[in-house]
Amino acid sequence: MAVAKVLGIETEYGITVPGVPEANPITASSSLINGYLAQLAGRTSWDFVDESPGQDARGFSVDTGGNIELETHLVNAVLTNGARLYVDHAHPEYSSPECRTPREATLYDKAGEEVMRRAMAGVAALNPHGPAIVVYKNNSDRKGNSYGCHENYLMDRQVPFGRIVTELVPFFVTRQIVVGAGKVGSEAPGVSIREVPFQLSQRADFFEEEVGLETTLKRPIINTRDEPHSDSQRFRRLHVILGDANLSEVATWLKLGTTAMVLAMIEDGELEDLGISIVDPVGSLRRLSWDPTLKATVTLADGRTMRGLDVQWAYRERAERWLDRFGGEALGGDDEAHAILEEWTDVLGTLERDPMSLADRLDWVAKWSLVQGYMERHHLDITDARIAALDLQYHDVRPERSLQRRLRMRRLTTDEEVARATTEPPPSTRAYFRGRCLARFPSQVAAANWDSMIFDVGSDPLRRVPMMDPLRGTKELVGTLLESVGSVDELLEALGA
Repeated sequence: MAVAKVLGIETEYGITVPGVPEANPITASSSLINGYLAQLAGRTSWDFVDESPGQDARGFSVDTGGNIELETHLVNAVLTNGARLYVDHAHPEYSSPECRTPREATLYDKAGEEVMRRAMAGVAALNPHGPAIVVYKNNSDRKGNSYGCHENYLMDRQVPFGRIVTELVPFFVTRQIVVGAGKVGSEAPGVSIREVPFQLSQRADFFEEEVGLETTLKRPIINTRDEPHSDSQRFRRLHVILGDANLSEVATWLKLGTTAMVLAMIEDGELEDLGISIVDPVGSLRRLSWDPTLKATVTLADGRTMRGLDVQWAYRERAERWLDRFGGEALGGDDEAHAILEEWTDVLGTLERDPMSLADRLDWVAKWSLVQGYMERHHLDITDARIAALDLQYHDVRPERSLQRRLRMRRLTTDEEVARATTEPPPSTRAYFRGRCLARFPSQVAAANWDSMIFDVGSDPLRRVPMMDPLRGTKELVGTLLESVGSVDELLEALGA
């Protein structure tokens, strides 16, 4: 049986300082995160001891050149909701806590947007006469630079990585027709806006390889980084760098839910005879993205051609059979799994009949509808600078400026749930233990990371509590204990640590 698909999203946000073109993005990102942390009672640093970004799933490692040591000098904190908030290269990044279901992960992704809004307000409060800092949830600066929105999924270590690649690539090449965030024009070298006025994905232009370790250069469709952040004998963490940063809650949920379902199918052997192998995955990824009519096809190794929709339907049909045979526990339960399958089916069917009617659910459709309507009303050409500005404004995180929020797209969460998720951890994973320890004993948590907590009990040595199983440390398992102890000493004694 497939392992539980513990999952989460890391989002690198776009950042700008309007009116200050010489602003340093690293300094601005640090100021932004400090603006949020200044509103909190305490601050706990990230522990880098288990980081190994150069470890490759294909069985070797690459020297990363000391990037981790460099990062330790930048702002890097753990939040009481179990998330990580830090400066990653030149961007503020929010890494959501580990979640048990796609819906829960969608909620904590939205909590990240709220954290960014509060961070912007915090900067204004700290420096009322200084320049504002503005944050966008997108993936491109329209100058040829892209930044990521990475997904993470727990997988069974026993599944050969080569089989994961073979059975996952066709799904990844085509899922953008559902979960792309949309972009005006293209940033691929030599491709003009006349050739590609609008495309489905923010990221497709920037991928150059089918499989690889890189995340910022020669980006691969399947990333091979092998950092399990858990028991490496049992688990693998699939690090997905292909996705767009979605604002639509339905799109985020489908992105996480359908991908988790496909990974569970791979683990359970459901896709071994699917018979879909795309000849040119990188080229196909771009061709499908550049075609909002959804008529573009991919060529298969056996000579057939299929539309992106056809490939998605093939995976969807297997998902129905898999769900009947194995149930939905891998996705957190039958209700969640059936709801994802039902929404996936409805969206694919609507894309066949009337794609633009999905403007209340899918980001790329919402943006394309917005752009076409604006051009028609104002008699503009796609090359007009106001259209590019419209594209950017869709992703503005400020509620009073965000065009996406004005569209009143369908939601899965409430504002109250999102606000609560900025401070309270999900109850269903080890993130609960991390977040509640930070809330209860902030001065005695020396540092934390995904798979351990380090406590300062006032005398040497520091005490490390390992958390190698993402499904341990839940509210059900440790909630009563955490609320009953009066000190860290009592907690560590009860845990035998």
